Amino acid sequence: MKEKKPRTHRTSSPQTIAFARQLRKDMTDAEKLLWARLRRRALEGLRFRRQHPIGPYIVDFFCAEAGLIIELDGQIHSSQERSEHDRLRDAALRDHGLRVLRF
Repeated sequence: MKEKKPRTHRTSSPQTIAFARQLRKDMTDAEKLLWARLRRRALEGLRFRRQHPIGPYIVDFFCAEAGLIIELDGQIHSSQERSEHDRLRDAALRDHGLRVLRF
């Protein structure tokens, strides 16, 4: 059985890619702190990307080698509607063999 590969920026729309670029410029303080710890292969030699498009989604931090996504959730994620959206999004990403960590 052929393993599913995660959808990458190559399958993302131009609008999603442009929005990801904007998000990289407007990172939250928490994202800036974590990025300082992840960039330049500082964590176990793993390469992380920030605000990375995967299909229709933009994930906060992505390590392709480990199949790992790290999400930093702010206040906006506390609503019931947003929580349901996040749950469905995480399930779709897991269907592609990715692990999602939320903080």
